[in-house]
Amino acid sequence: MKIGIVSDSLGHLGFEEMLDTAAGLGIQGIEVNACNWTTAPHLDLPKLRSDEGARRAYRRAFETRGLELIALNANGNQLHPTEGERQSADLHETIVLAGELGIDKVVLMSGLPAGGPEDRTPNWVVSSWPPETQRILEWQWEEKLLPYWHELAGFARENGVTKLCVEIHGNQLVYNVPALLRLRAEIGPVVGANLDPSHLLWMGADPIAAVDALGNAILHCHAKDTFLNKPQQALTSLLENGSLTDIAGRAWSYITLGYGHDEAWWRAFCYRLRMVGYDGWLSIEHEDIMLSRIEGARRSVELLRAVAPVEASDYVLQDF
Repeated sequence: MKIGIVSDSLGHLGFEEMLDTAAGLGIQGIEVNACNWTTAPHLDLPKLRSDEGARRAYRRAFETRGLELIALNANGNQLHPTEGERQSADLHETIVLAGELGIDKVVLMSGLPAGGPEDRTPNWVVSSWPPETQRILEWQWEEKLLPYWHELAGFARENGVTKLCVEIHGNQLVYNVPALLRLRAEIGPVVGANLDPSHLLWMGADPIAAVDALGNAILHCHAKDTFLNKPQQALTSLLENGSLTDIAGRAWSYITLGYGHDEAWWRAFCYRLRMVGYDGWLSIEHEDIMLSRIEGARRSVELLRAVAPVEASDYVLQDF
């Protein structure tokens, strides 16, 4: 496995300094935030799309530092009832740019539509009652999600992107393992999971069980941890909508690797990934407001170096 980082984790740094810092920390590759839920401080999408020379220089900046350009990240809600058209256009531009840069992987969300044709806000259904919830889900999947993704998958393949890595994430239609597998079954193997254990943890799922269930549907992996605040959780449940900056008052918070779950947990997670055949990137995503971005990245790299398998197996059973 290789250690990467999501570029927004070092979003306070300029492009060149971000690359130098990542290389200095021992990071091997960068997943670059390109559009939508980011200010994209490290990628000028219009400029790179329009200028072949700029694209060559962009790639060279990674290569000269011994870094790989892992993927482009276009996380957002391309199915938003009022903002989705703009976000979808940027996602499509990102896919084209990925192909032009020779990258076969784009990280994104599934999208979350409205609850019906007249709604103007997304609707995340997380219960089975009242009965209209089932009608909402059917409309969202059949009328919005599946038609959109059939088109998107074809567009990706036409542009050389063979891996659309859907982040299993709350407030999206694909927020758990069964939903990801349903989307993949409907659309095909170009769709797979960006497995970020932190989201499964705050929703009460087991990321290690998710690894087993997803198997070769895992196309990418984010390395991010979650702190579960048990006393607060006992009062509010894990359905948390308080301020992200009030860690003491929240049931859960995103946190630096090792501060939510210990090294033994991360070792088991990485070993399980290898058991199902995943030997790809562990892309650090630092969203811990208590630690500096540099310290958070450094400590995350140190933990992953300690637990992630690196070398190919060479064990052979003796023939007696």
